[in-house]
Formats: sequence, structure tokens, C-alpha cells
Amino acid sequence: MVKLNNLFAFYGYMLLEKVRKFDEGHRALIYTALYKGYKVAIKKSKETAAGNTVANEAKWLKLLNKFKIGPRFVFSSDDILIYKFVDGALLPEFISKVKNVKPVLKKVLDQCRVMDKLRVNKEEMTNPYKHIFVKGGKVTMIDFERCKKTSKPKNVTQFCQYLTSGFLSGLLRKKGIEFDKEKMILLLKNYKRKMSDENYKRYKRILKFIIG
Repeated sequence: MVKLNNLFAFYGYMLLEKVRKFDEGHRALIYTALYKGYKVAIKKSKETAAGNTVANEAKWLKLLNKFKIGPRFVFSSDDILIYKFVDGALLPEFISKVKNVKPVLKKVLDQCRVMDKLRVNKEEMTNPYKHIFVKGGKVTMIDFERCKKTSKPKNVTQFCQYLTSGFLSGLLRKKGIEFDKEKMILLLKNYKRKMSDENYKRYKRILKFIIG
């Protein structure tokens, strides 16, 4: 057993097993561990308090979990975030291996729609290559470090742009899915014209265009 506060010297107390370094990003160190029998990820900020994106992610993850978005929040302190580890296939890998991908695309879009309604922008949806995991039909987004409140959220529009990007559109084309970019642009312009509950019908048009 390892005391996390001995490893990271933060206020609070948790007992973890098998703590291992997993990855290192520009803003944080990532560890994995076992906590109460399940695997968790530990993000340790490398930044000062003023630019602490780990603290920002913890704040938004607690909110978004209420809407079943993001990995399950476990604990946070000033510079550490712990959440349930997410595994599964990244979205491009899933698309390349599964015949019917539209139900999963709808789940991603629905989560994007919820964030739009909350006036929350994830900021990563134009190229969420490593941010969307699929396992057993369940979709989990990760990395909310740059998440912020805004009057003009762009989660749905950015993800739709990703679907028409060269790389992903190539994968979708192999599944017989191809989008008219000009029509997509018109639908997205209409959708983002005004963020309100009234634009749900505009969102439904986007879903019908993509999912059928």
C-alpha cells in the first residue's frame, strides 16, 4: 500500500496500490493506481496555481459527471485530480473495426449537445483523436483541462467538423458514410446562430443528417 500524500505531498489522505507512471503531457504527469479495487488515473499538475489546468479539469468534471459525461471523478486537491481510469478503443480505432458506427456517433453528439446547453466548451473537439473512448457501446470523453464557460459553445459544431476532416471522413467513407460538406456547414451555421433551448430542432436536423 502507498500513501498518496507521501508521493505527492498534498492535503488529504488516500491509500492506493500499484502506483505506476503512465504518461507525461505538457501540463501534467499521469499515473495509474488501484483504489478500492478499481483502476484510477492520477493527474499531477506541473503548472503554477495561476495556470493550473488540472484544477480546472476537476471543477468541470464534477459538474459534467452529473450529466454522465467524462470519467468518474474520485478526488481532487489543488494540483491533483483522480478519476476512474478509462479504457477501450479510441474513436478512430472503433470506427475502423465496427460495422455500425452511427449509434456511437449519436452518443458523442448527444454529449456535445449537453455541454452546449450548459454553455461549456471543451475546446478539443475539432481534433479529439485521443479524447473519445468507446467500450461496449459506452462513450467516455477525457481531458477537460481547457474546458471553460462561454456564451457561444462549439462542441457540436467542432465535432461535426471533425467528422468531415480528411482522416476521419476517410474512415467513415469505408463504412459507406459520407457527408455533403456544404449542407453540413449550413446546418451548423443555423444551429450556432443562437444557443437556446429553441435550437433543439436545429440539433435534431444535424442528427438526422449524420445519423439518418
